[in-house]
Amino acid sequence: MVRIEASWAQVLAEEFRKPYFTQLANFVRQEYSSVTCYPPGKQIFAAFDLCPFDAVKVVIIGQDPYHERGQAEGLCFSVAEGVPPPPSLVNIFKEIQDDLGTPPPPNGSLRRWAAQGVLLLNATLTVREHLAGSHQRQGWEEFTDAVIQHLATQRTGLVFILWGSYAQRKGAVIDRSRHLVLQSAHPSPLSAYRGFFGNHHFSLTNDYLAKQGKTPIQW
Repeated sequence: MVRIEASWAQVLAEEFRKPYFTQLANFVRQEYSSVTCYPPGKQIFAAFDLCPFDAVKVVIIGQDPYHERGQAEGLCFSVAEGVPPPPSLVNIFKEIQDDLGTPPPPNGSLRRWAAQGVLLLNATLTVREHLAGSHQRQGWEEFTDAVIQHLATQRTGLVFILWGSYAQRKGAVIDRSRHLVLQSAHPSPLSAYRGFFGNHHFSLTNDYLAKQGKTPIQW
């Protein structure tokens, strides 16, 4: 039995019954019982628990959880309160300030975004300590592809934010006539100056939401 928010449990019930998910669950249980993994077990599905299916307005797609102690809290790009924001998150806050004039927040937790309808979805939901990408190709990608597919087909008028080539490949299935899809370089220091800075994704998202009569996000 997967412990996940009720609306997502209903939407994803078929996925949880598929053989790949059984294998994935067994793999994750074995990893968490034998080595240190992140995020904490109760936060693996935090992105879903904090943002029910019908409440989703914006989807941001990341790749892997942070893999150092105390960082990951189950939301892409987000770090737990008290943890210094990593470079990509610093750059996200810089773009928000340049785009909207909003100063950086006091901490790097993005739970306040999730509470407003931003699904902060990593492609892979777990990772071994110190080993980036260590839980890739075990089934998480298939699961999160299904999440994106359900949102893209069952909802309309969402904003999908795809930073970097990985997220853009993952979001290739999204119908651009039903949703706003925003793409740019990744906020990593390696690529932020190649098109992330100045992308205005935060104001573009809020303009789109406002035109649909939805409450803009307080970034």
